[in-house]
Amino acid sequence: MRLFITIRGQENMKFMKLGSRPDTFITTEAVRSVNSEVISDLIVQVKGSRYLLHKFPLLSKCSRLQRLCSEIPETSQHQIVQLPDFPGGIEAFEICAKFCYGITITLSAYNIVAARCAAEYLQMTEDVEKGNLIYKLEVFFNSCILSGWKDSIVTLQTTKSFPLWSEDLVITSRCIEAIASKVLANPNLSRRGPRDDISCVESDSRRHNKVSSKVWWAEDLAELSIDLYWRSMIAIKSGGKVAAAVIGDALRVYASRWLPNISKYANVEKQIVHDPSESDSIGKHRLLLESIISLLPAEKGAVSCSFLLKLVKATNLLKGSCSSKMELARRVGLQLEDASVNDLLIPCVSHTRDTIYDVDIVITILQQFMLQVQSPPTSPVTRKVDFERRRSRSAENIDLEFEESRRSSSASHSSKLKVAKLVDGYLQVIASDTSLPLSKFISIAEAIPEFARLDHDDLYKAIDIYLKGHPGLNKSERKRLCRILDCKKLSMDICMHAAQNELLPLRVVVQVLFFEQARSAMSGGHVTELPSNIKALLANHHHQTANTSASFNKDKMTPLNDDQWSNASALKSPKSSNLSTLKMKLAEEDDLHEIGKSSRIKALCLLPNRPKKMLSKLWSNK
Repeated sequence: MRLFITIRGQENMKFMKLGSRPDTFITTEAVRSVNSEVISDLIVQVKGSRYLLHKFPLLSKCSRLQRLCSEIPETSQHQIVQLPDFPGGIEAFEICAKFCYGITITLSAYNIVAARCAAEYLQMTEDVEKGNLIYKLEVFFNSCILSGWKDSIVTLQTTKSFPLWSEDLVITSRCIEAIASKVLANPNLSRRGPRDDISCVESDSRRHNKVSSKVWWAEDLAELSIDLYWRSMIAIKSGGKVAAAVIGDALRVYASRWLPNISKYANVEKQIVHDPSESDSIGKHRLLLESIISLLPAEKGAVSCSFLLKLVKATNLLKGSCSSKMELARRVGLQLEDASVNDLLIPCVSHTRDTIYDVDIVITILQQFMLQVQSPPTSPVTRKVDFERRRSRSAENIDLEFEESRRSSSASHSSKLKVAKLVDGYLQVIASDTSLPLSKFISIAEAIPEFARLDHDDLYKAIDIYLKGHPGLNKSERKRLCRILDCKKLSMDICMHAAQNELLPLRVVVQVLFFEQARSAMSGGHVTELPSNIKALLANHHHQTANTSASFNKDKMTPLNDDQWSNASALKSPKSSNLSTLKMKLAEEDDLHEIGKSSRIKALCLLPNRPKKMLSKLWSNK
């Protein structure tokens, strides 16, 4: 037995040579035979191929051939043995046959599994002859194959051709254990730089690019099929020595190697899902996706939010299970502040919805985010009661817990601010979809608490885009849409745009002008002149109602006293007539909304009282 080492690429690949005689196998008229002066007396048929061989060298080492020949009567010069289910085919059979003849054979990680299964089939054990093929193969496998990194991986890959035999001979599990032990021995050993051709994750963070330079084993394991990869990763994770971020990066590399390119199918995902010729491929990819999701580390930040959302897109495309979707939504919710608008643009492949993007999964993600960023109670009273209840706990521990809770609450608040900007940017993209229902748009906008939006400029832009893309909205629907807008949080530029926006309900335009002029008056600045279209609209309205108002009894109108507008005294300016007009129009609109079917005359009668109520509420915090 001679052992050799050959260098292939950057890996030391081992191989072993057995025997010393030259190869004398020849092919004559589709029959393989040994070039010998001795007449053959045995015919072996292996999967359609016929071999003319000799009993003595083969039967002396193969117990199975001994038994089969003993069961066949010698009625002719040649005994015929059928081996229809021979593992490894004719290549593996020739390895065993040549070993019996003493002809030189070369064994390596590429053919050792086939040779081992064939030798087991032929029962080439030590009971038949000492130093038989099974013994030599086991020595080479345990001492050389399992000690090498690349040898172990290549051998594990070849077990796919003989799954049952490999399991029975414990070849698969021994390879997996060897691979896991090598990873656990040097989990963060740097061997090569990160790959630059991984399109699926090209937008991941720098942190993950740094990690990938340490995951020296990830690219090699990415060549395994999903079942072998899953078992290998389970063995590596169970060792407890590999960081969660390293595991996450290895999964990212594997996903980029085997999952379809999502952007490639962005415009034809529905056709692909329903193409019968693709059903097998989709089923395999779905199994692969579910396996990757099951391997994701539980720790937050182990994989990037961008990668998680790519898995969500793949789940949509491949019709993944609802449980996988919910698990991904929960994980994305934990780190949603790290996502981008493009990450959230998940193509919709549902037959029941015609929207371009899957807004339902985004709503679910936002719900998960809000559930997971709820701050724990940090009330000092609660801490004091807790201290009285458990006196054994020191004051230092309580202060430390209180400080940690306060930091957690601060981080939660910061996350909400980031997600609010993200949501408003997302709304601007999907707002132009003519199939997007109003209820979905409002649900996404209201998923974030009001305080998380420091300004409403981006939300206004999204509403403006939605109004332009849905010209068929009636007055009630436009009012419902604009109700989510806070005019007090609009910048001056947006206010100027809104004042001339004919798509907005009149009430919203009046509110914008009122708050803008109120701000100017409060700051002592110049009060902006009303736009000509608004002045004309208001003048026309008051001209129509002047005669009706004059017909009422004066004692039915409650005059304004000096106290009623005390909260709004700062609004007085040379242009106060503009504010007065806006206040009355705004109050009238508010009354008409609450009264519903009441008459316009009754609403006008209530005007003097309504501005006080509205302004008192508006300036209560000033």
